Amino acid sequence: MPRVIFHVDMDAFYAAIEQRDQPALRGKPVIVGSPPTQRGVVCAASYEARRFGIRSAMPSVTAGRLCPKGVFVPPRMSYYREESRKIMEIMERTGALIEPMSIDEAYLDLSALFQGDDDNNALYRAVPVAQELKQDIFVERGLTASIGIAANKLLAKLASDFDKPDGLTMITERDKAAFLRPMAVRVIPGVGKVTAEALNQAGINTVGALQDSPGDLRALVGSFGPKLKRFAFGEDDRPLEIGEVVKSISSENTFLRDTADRRELRACLREQAEEISATLKRKQFGAQTVQVKVRYGDFTTLTRQITVEEPVTEAGDIYRLGCFLLAKEKLVYRPLRLLGLGVSNLGLPASSQLMLL
Repeated sequence: MPRVIFHVDMDAFYAAIEQRDQPALRGKPVIVGSPPTQRGVVCAASYEARRFGIRSAMPSVTAGRLCPKGVFVPPRMSYYREESRKIMEIMERTGALIEPMSIDEAYLDLSALFQGDDDNNALYRAVPVAQELKQDIFVERGLTASIGIAANKLLAKLASDFDKPDGLTMITERDKAAFLRPMAVRVIPGVGKVTAEALNQAGINTVGALQDSPGDLRALVGSFGPKLKRFAFGEDDRPLEIGEVVKSISSENTFLRDTADRRELRACLREQAEEISATLKRKQFGAQTVQVKVRYGDFTTLTRQITVEEPVTEAGDIYRLGCFLLAKEKLVYRPLRLLGLGVSNLGLPASSQLMLL
């Protein structure tokens, strides 16, 4: 049976909802998050704001400096979650198996609808289904989605990123290797900053160079090499995860002595962020929610969290969000017995804009 996988990704989800509900914001650089006059961070940005370099987890003061005419809007997370639920219901009407990846993206497996077709014919026949799904989301919810169609999750994700916003891209089995060739190595799942640097130092900057490299790449990237080589040719047999999956990743430290020393606490947060980031990259996840947990000497325990639109994977972003929560909520008003950092709302990591070289 041929495989037909959609990756459905809502376009600038939080900001698009605000622009839909407030017509005066349409066409303007909308930044969802704390205003630049307050200590805070960016949760999401419209495409108009992204042109100025605005991104999730960026300090609001930096966003205000980069985009002086940006319109800052406070986030409405419960409202965004309810909107997500309604969009998932529209996806369910396709009859597909669905793997929600985050609040604004999901994989759909429609293979059962195309039994008897060969691989490429099935993909072509799936295009009208994707067009109808996009139309239903737009008519019923007033929002646009980008959809990638392919025979596996890797290619479907890359296809949905390729022509944003409001895009529809199909990658056939026949054309997949050629489609991937001009892309930067960072588009491959599992290729983070460190792996990309190792490949770049070996003269491998594009997926095409990966395809042309002799051997299985173990000498450059260890045990990830054979899998990376398969990904470079668009080969991916991962099934949709319909059952229970990893929901959160966290790290905690109990201090030998209760402490309110800011340098010690920041150093602890940084180590935790690096540990969590390494786990996220190993599991090929990004996280939209960052949480800080504190416990005082009397065992009183408090938690605070923040959710951003673009999933984060880098230790620096996770650390920055953790520091923001500690400061914003004034959690360090007396010595801490325990400090914890965690991430949840896990999904695919944010990818860079795919550019043809």
